[in-house]
Amino acid sequence: MYGVNGVNGTNGTNGVNGTTRAAATLLGAALLLTGCSSSGADDGGHGGGVNAAVTQRPGDRDPYWVDPDSRAARQLAAYAEAGRTADAARVRRIAEQPTGEWIGPENPEREARGFTEAAAKAGRTALLVLYDIPHRDCGQYSRGGAADGDGYRAWIDGVARGVGDRAATVVLEPDAVLHLVDGCTPQEVREERYDLLAGAVVRLKSLPRTKVYLDAGNAGWGRPDQIYGPLRRAGVEKADGFAVNVANFYSTEDSLAYGRRLSAKVGGKHFVIDTSRNGNGPWTDGDPAERWCNPPGRALGEPPTTRTADPLVDAYLWVKRPGESDGACKGGPKAGDWWAEYALGLAAASE
Repeated sequence: MYGVNGVNGTNGTNGVNGTTRAAATLLGAALLLTGCSSSGADDGGHGGGVNAAVTQRPGDRDPYWVDPDSRAARQLAAYAEAGRTADAARVRRIAEQPTGEWIGPENPEREARGFTEAAAKAGRTALLVLYDIPHRDCGQYSRGGAADGDGYRAWIDGVARGVGDRAATVVLEPDAVLHLVDGCTPQEVREERYDLLAGAVVRLKSLPRTKVYLDAGNAGWGRPDQIYGPLRRAGVEKADGFAVNVANFYSTEDSLAYGRRLSAKVGGKHFVIDTSRNGNGPWTDGDPAERWCNPPGRALGEPPTTRTADPLVDAYLWVKRPGESDGACKGGPKAGDWWAEYALGLAAASE
C-alpha cells in the first residue's frame, strides 16, 4: 500500500491456516472455561511461578472476547516456561486484551463459526475483521483478496452463515474505501467495489446480533473531505458506523477529531477507534511513505473498552494485533507474521 492507512501486516489469516486456527480457537475456549491456560498449564503457572493463564476482561467495560490461544498468549506461555519473567509480564499486556480475528479466504464459514461460538461460550462478543476485497491493497504488502466479485459475495455469505445469531462486531474491509479515493484502485473495478461493500453491509446487517463498521482511514490522511461521499456510496448509512485508525498509530485525540468530522458529514454516524498501537502517536522520521510500516518506538494504546471519551465513539478496539508485522520493512518479517521483538517493544514503551 502507499502509507495511507497502514493496514499492511494484516493478510486475512495473518499467516495461520484457517482450519487449524478455528480448531485451536475452540480448544482454547474450552480450556479457558475449565480454568486452564491454553498452554496446557493446570497449576496456574510455569517456570519461576509465572502465571501464564489468559482470562476474559470484565464484561461491563470490555465485552469483546479474549482468545486464550492467540499468538501473544502462546508467546506468554513460552516466556513463562523459559523463566523469562520480565518478558512474560510485558507480552501479557497484549495477550490479555481482545484483538481482531481476521477471517481468512479459504474457510470463512468455519472460522466465523469457530470464533463466534468460542466468544458465546465465554459470554462475550467476537471482534471480526473482514479483509478480502478483490484487488486488495493495490498490490502492495497485503495484496490478494477474492478473485472476483462473485467470489467475494460467496465469501461474505460464508462469514454470515458462520456468525449466524451469535454476537459479533465486524470491521469491514480496511483500506477499501480509501483506495477508491486515492486513485490506486483500477478504474474498471471501482463501481463493482462500491457494490460489493454496500452488499456486504446489507448481508451482515441482516444478522440479528452483528454490528458493522466500515473502514474510513485515519487522522493522518491528507484528504478527509473527499471520503465521506464514497463512504455513503459504500453503504455506511446502513452500517452501525465506521472505523478509524485501523492498524495505524495516530493518537486517540487526533482520531476523535477526525472521526467527529466525518460523522458530521455522514448523518451523525458513530465510530470505533483502533487504539492497539497508538500510545506514542505516529512515527515522524524516515521516509514518509514508509512511516506506517513497523515504526520503532511505538507503544500500546488504550485497552479495548466501550467506555470512551465521546458518545459518538462506540468503542476503542485493538483491530490490529500488536506484535504482528506490518510487512518486510525495518527488519520485520512478512506482513502478518508474529514478531516477538516488536511486541516486547510496544509493551515496554507502554510502561
